[in-house]
Amino acid sequence: MDINKPIVGITMGDGAGVGPEIIMKSLRNQEVYDICRPIVIGDSSILNRAQQFIHSDLKVETITEDQLGELSYSYGTVYCLDLHLLNEDLPVGKVSAEAGHAAFEYLAKAIDLAKKQQIDAICTAPLNKEALHKGGHQYPGHTEILADLTNTKDFSMMLSAPNLKVIHVTTHVGIIDAVKMINPERVYHVIKLAHDTLTKSGIEHPRIAVCGINPHAGENGLFGYGEEEEKIIPGIEKAKAEGIHAVGPLPADTLFFRTVRGDFDIVVAMYHDQGHGPVKVLGLDAGVNITVGLPIIRTSVDHGTAFDIAGKGIVEEKSMMEAIRQAVELAPKN
Repeated sequence: MDINKPIVGITMGDGAGVGPEIIMKSLRNQEVYDICRPIVIGDSSILNRAQQFIHSDLKVETITEDQLGELSYSYGTVYCLDLHLLNEDLPVGKVSAEAGHAAFEYLAKAIDLAKKQQIDAICTAPLNKEALHKGGHQYPGHTEILADLTNTKDFSMMLSAPNLKVIHVTTHVGIIDAVKMINPERVYHVIKLAHDTLTKSGIEHPRIAVCGINPHAGENGLFGYGEEEEKIIPGIEKAKAEGIHAVGPLPADTLFFRTVRGDFDIVVAMYHDQGHGPVKVLGLDAGVNITVGLPIIRTSVDHGTAFDIAGKGIVEEKSMMEAIRQAVELAPKN
């Protein structure tokens, strides 16, 4: 056991989806154990069922919270902090209040462990929002749960894919509400979060490009009702006054191409689909979701529960593998 390797807590997500499968597929890669000490926060019964789906012979061992610093973390054994919330007869590929509640509890436990510094980072498998709500937890998604349970007010979702990083001003709200929520102070804070995050990752002077809201970024008032001038430009100017290299607002239809080409280090998107669409064009298995601004490290796959293929053993684990790598990269160094 190498105590210098970070302990990464992997939450199981919705047990009826592909989360258990991508976790078990990832943990049959020696590379994971070469870079970290992984534990799964979930239910051993569901992980053992996933073993059957993917035809693997890894050993699942149930552990307690007190054992985290004492385990060998050797390849071939998957350690599960078992919360005993689900049974192996949980229907696969179906929305379930039981699974939605369990997904919340897995994340809440991981947050508690991270706050107590018993784990160094959290990596989350996908949850299902409908199941989450049916389970009694009225959050739009993982990001908002993390912010609430860590008392974080200033946060954002960042997506990372090959040659493209995107951070969002708004996320899980309708487009009309998103436009209402955009304001100069929020734009400034997200630009600063982008700057601080990339600076910590080793980019000394990150180049930050800010999207407009309207086609052609409003084109000097030709499109829209002056949203760029009212809601975005003052935030950019405030960031620039602090020495942050921010430019915009720029037309979103060409900005992502320019960023992939290498003109910028990160894009500030105004709303969910504006930022998510380009990342997912690069491949659903290539993106990683990172919540920035939290007092703890959290990464995630950038795909959903995929109920349509759950239980078939065919889901790709590439996004989970990359999410684990990013969690290790961002985790506090001893």
